[in-house]
Amino acid sequence: MSIRKRLSQEESRTAALDAARALLIESGPQGVTLKAVAARVGRTHANLLHHFGSALGLQKALAEHLAKAICATIAAAVIATRQGIGSPREVVDLTFDAFDREGGGALASWMLLSGNEDALDPIVGAIHDLVDELDEFRPGSMREVTLALVLMALGDALMGGPLSASLALPRTSARDTAEAMLRAGAVQAGIPLPGC
Repeated sequence: MSIRKRLSQEESRTAALDAARALLIESGPQGVTLKAVAARVGRTHANLLHHFGSALGLQKALAEHLAKAICATIAAAVIATRQGIGSPREVVDLTFDAFDREGGGALASWMLLSGNEDALDPIVGAIHDLVDELDEFRPGSMREVTLALVLMALGDALMGGPLSASLALPRTSARDTAEAMLRAGAVQAGIPLPGC
């Protein structure tokens, strides 16, 4: 007879979100169901309903969980770059990977297509907060670059492979373009970067 450890409400919610993130990466957004997450964490469907209210609530919580974690990582990379120990390419790669390998692009598209548009609010809010936090040189100067970087990363996650192949371009072409754009935007804003 196994005894299941009793988790606090916050620990249970975090375990469910970690399981949802793993399912997103493994199976795509259609694999992130209350039933699948409950099975993964050894809880009941009712337990997850208590924490998230519905499958849409789970998706929204997952989007917020991903956005906060990814934006924190990107913020650290931006700060490291400004201190000369990182690079703009690291920032680009983290952003593109968030939408591609981490499943953010598929999740965002899935939520939009299923009519759950407000579930994108945590992602948009986290990006806004990140830009505000890091926009110390010339307020507002990196907003357009951030918009372009995020949209490029989202588009690349959804169709970058087939499109770059059809155009006979290297798979890294969008990332290379984003890096050049980020460097140019930083120079224009007076933000010190290595190699600029």
